[in-house]
Amino acid sequence: MPRRNALALAVCLAAAFTTLVDQASLNTAVPALRESLGAGPATLQWIIAGYSLAFGLAMVPAGRLGDAHGRKWFFVGGMALFAMAGVVAGTASEAWVVAVARLTQGVGAGIVNPQVYGIIQDLFTGRDRAWALGAYSTVGGIAAVLGPLTGGLALGAFGDDLGWRVVLLMGVPFGLLTVPLAIRCLPAGRPDRAHRTTLDLPGLALLGAVTLCLLLPFVLPGGQGLPVAVWPLAAVAALAALSWWERRYARSGRTPVLMPELVRSRGFSLGTLTAMFQFGASLSANLVLVLHLQESLGWPALDAALPLIPGAIGFAAASSQSWRLVARFGRSAVVGALAGAVTAIGATITVLHTVPESGLGVALMCTQFAAGVCGGLVLSPNQALTLAHAPAGAAGLAGAFLQVSQRISATLAMAAVTGIMVTGQNVTAALTICLTMMTASAACAALDLRTRPTAPRPAAPRVPATETR
Repeated sequence: MPRRNALALAVCLAAAFTTLVDQASLNTAVPALRESLGAGPATLQWIIAGYSLAFGLAMVPAGRLGDAHGRKWFFVGGMALFAMAGVVAGTASEAWVVAVARLTQGVGAGIVNPQVYGIIQDLFTGRDRAWALGAYSTVGGIAAVLGPLTGGLALGAFGDDLGWRVVLLMGVPFGLLTVPLAIRCLPAGRPDRAHRTTLDLPGLALLGAVTLCLLLPFVLPGGQGLPVAVWPLAAVAALAALSWWERRYARSGRTPVLMPELVRSRGFSLGTLTAMFQFGASLSANLVLVLHLQESLGWPALDAALPLIPGAIGFAAASSQSWRLVARFGRSAVVGALAGAVTAIGATITVLHTVPESGLGVALMCTQFAAGVCGGLVLSPNQALTLAHAPAGAAGLAGAFLQVSQRISATLAMAAVTGIMVTGQNVTAALTICLTMMTASAACAALDLRTRPTAPRPAAPRVPATETR
């Protein structure tokens, strides 16, 4: 691998670590933040889920702009915005200010991440690309290890009132360090003039409307006086309008948000659905456990974070070797790993109902380790198999589309389980949502087993790039 490419990848991994460790550490600080600022359930849901919402909504336009105008300066601007918003969140004296700052941080992270995918697609091919995507997922696993641990340590060392602020500020120095490194090490890139199209603002607005209509029932108390059925009906109407507009926009010769080549690709669509359900289920399951252990059982923040660490270690270890299974079994390896993840969530529910509290921590470490290993065997292989269907010149948009589906899923799932846990403390109901989503992910991956290759498969070491699933 050329030294220049290695440096660029290192900067991309640093950005991934910064944005992922921030979310992972916040989960342990949620109860302390709520008590310190008196945050109500709706505000708390915006603080937790708003980051993923803004992350997802920013990704598609950022991916499109990166494809058309070059990625370097969008990367730099997104990281700077993320760091500055982190300062606001960590020094806020009102809960709503934290919520707005988290939304802003989500926008910054959403600008950065499609550039990361685009840079990897641009600089690497074949086995190097598969390895780079695996490194990206491994860094995510490391962040997941350090996030809860450092969050718990910060709360233990500084107390609840100051500890949650330290947690929110932890990502700031990483962000500030990444900005000058990006300016120095990232390639300027060559903008794709063939894709210098309009941004399809109506399509973006309608996509945002669909997402908001799905989210608002979870974060607006009582639906703000509106019947609950209004929101899904509005989402269906916005989705129909989006579909109509995108067809019209495509007929005019311009590139819509829902790029036809991606929407029509069975492999890309099913791979995206697989990622969407799996990502939302995984993040939500971790949040449910942390809230249950702290809120229902009264465990200290650090003790509540410890059962998650084996899962994160398992994720990181499995991610680094996941290419081996994909090289041998293709998409079947992803299906098998998702089946294991479904079993792990079911085992977690069983453990919570049958194991006494004295042995609960050890039992949860076992189920979380299994869940982490399965997640590590899913994430980067599914990304590589799915992004192989991206057409030339749309690497950033394809990566953004893949991640925006994950973030929408995470937003809705985390808002739903937070509402359940904050209002009713029903851990079984919350985990059942996660179990259902993981099962849907496995079903989508299984359906993709019948998809014939329409694009070159990502290569792994000693395996041809056209490997059949």
